[in-house]
Amino acid sequence: MTDTPSASDQWFAAAFAQAPIMAILRGMGVERSLELAHVAWDLGIDAVEVPIQSDEDRDSLAAVVAAGRERGKQVGAGTVVDDATVRFAAEAGAAFTVSPGFDIDVVRASEAAGMPALPGVATATEVQLARLAGLRWLKAFPASVLGTDWFTTMRGPFPDVHFIATGGMNARNAPQFLHAGVRVVAVGSALADPDELARLAEVMPR
Repeated sequence: MTDTPSASDQWFAAAFAQAPIMAILRGMGVERSLELAHVAWDLGIDAVEVPIQSDEDRDSLAAVVAAGRERGKQVGAGTVVDDATVRFAAEAGAAFTVSPGFDIDVVRASEAAGMPALPGVATATEVQLARLAGLRWLKAFPASVLGTDWFTTMRGPFPDVHFIATGGMNARNAPQFLHAGVRVVAVGSALADPDELARLAEVMPR
């Protein structure tokens, strides 16, 4: 274990310095993914993730990466679960990877390919193992099932770990999770709902 921030930790700290929100564009197709990526960027959300679980998802990732490059934005690949998805993410130009669970081999493969890794955790054991691996930024999934008390409790033994709440997050519950100590809330469909979008704007720094 090291108390020195890893390259991944430093990258995520900078990526989320301006906004406590990450956008997830899951299974939306190329056109819709591009549309909502621009909505997110216009709102001030810098971090955009495109999960890759199908050929269409991979086309969407490549398209959003290209659009992000034009606006100076870096796009991540989500649902990265093995060497094959790490390789595809790298080939598509993804800036970072996100995984539903914690697999140190996937983390190291991603980092070796030049992409900071954000693995998922749901237990104290997984948080501890990830921290021992030098990681301080972790995805908590599924956050809505874990509940706000989980994050409040985890701050006790792991005060230096920064959680990104993912799964069941929206503009209505985002403030509750942020108040519980979550550093970032990841939202998806909220970007397509005008009412939710207005609420998200209220969460953003002014």
